[in-house]
Amino acid sequence: MIARLSGQVVLVGGAIPGERVTARIERVGKGVLYADTVSPDEPSPDRRPVQADPLCGGCLYAHISYPRQLAIKSDVIADAFARIGRVALPGPVRVAPSPEEGYRMRARLHVRGQRYGFFREGTHDICDARATRQLLPASCDALDRLTAAIRSVDAAQDVREIELSENIDGSGRAICVDAASAMDVRTVQRLSQTEGLTGFGPDATVTDALTIDGASLVLRRNVLAFFQGNRYLLQDLVAHVVALVPRDASVVDLYAGAGLFAIGAAACRSARVTAVEGDRVSAADLAVNAVAHEVEARHEPVEAFLAAARSVPEVLIVDPPRTGMSRDALDGVTRLRAGRVIYVSCDVATLARDSRRLVDAGYAIERADAFDLFPNTPHVETVVVFERVGI
Repeated sequence: MIARLSGQVVLVGGAIPGERVTARIERVGKGVLYADTVSPDEPSPDRRPVQADPLCGGCLYAHISYPRQLAIKSDVIADAFARIGRVALPGPVRVAPSPEEGYRMRARLHVRGQRYGFFREGTHDICDARATRQLLPASCDALDRLTAAIRSVDAAQDVREIELSENIDGSGRAICVDAASAMDVRTVQRLSQTEGLTGFGPDATVTDALTIDGASLVLRRNVLAFFQGNRYLLQDLVAHVVALVPRDASVVDLYAGAGLFAIGAAACRSARVTAVEGDRVSAADLAVNAVAHEVEARHEPVEAFLAAARSVPEVLIVDPPRTGMSRDALDGVTRLRAGRVIYVSCDVATLARDSRRLVDAGYAIERADAFDLFPNTPHVETVVVFERVGI
């Protein structure tokens, strides 16, 4: 949260807008001070007890009542568009809520000695993953058994990270470990037999099944592939994006991943879809998933695809990483001049920045919606629809 001290901006962790708190300045940055709340002297009615370490990854908003979290995130979106993008939104942004516990389908857990979990904010100290309640209890049980097996084969000093991927209902659970040295065949076989796992190693996959508007979508994805992480809002997010695609439209899906939106548009809207993904692992999943729905899957960088593109799609879907679109990618998008751009973003600051470029290129914001894929954190998934003016 933002405070001011003698005109100096202070970012205060553990506070709520409107509170008066005592805070300790922990470090000084360029033009900003960073502080942590010591005590809430005039606490907000929205303050609540925190069960886990409030500075553990995934818990930075845990001290705030959930309805207030959603209101703050809506305000943050509006502020970013006004301050960074200098763009007005059509109205207040509704943030779709999520259950707060067991929502994570994907996680990278760090291993240090006998412990595994998430990093404490700004440190490499390990927080207990179970206490944060982000993972299903069954997931934590499987991780406990896995780390016990790792210790039993004397691999604890080698393992640094554990990559976890699950499907929506938790019936599929794949694990890949990042180790300092290659594991021998017997060790891999021992770990892969851990109860609660359905796949182990860099080639392990899980399969998601969704039903959107009566259409069935089946998506394979590798344990190392990027995928939306909230099991409770995944179907709502896909349904929302797909509903923004006109029936029988020509669509290009950039940063397509395993094909979540591309397959949805093809299956539910009879869209003619070209899906582009630069990452090798995700592109392999996309190629498999695309076959059943006659989606054209392209494994190449978004920038290269846009530089060579000649035909203009009716709809362009973009879901870039947290850093937003590169300058070359944005240049390619504005040069392509699709009639509608659907921008899906997990970082409102880079979204607001890129929105300014799109508006300057002749687009207008038609609507903005948000999904709380990351409850108890400052992050929010935002979907903005841009229409080209004068079509």
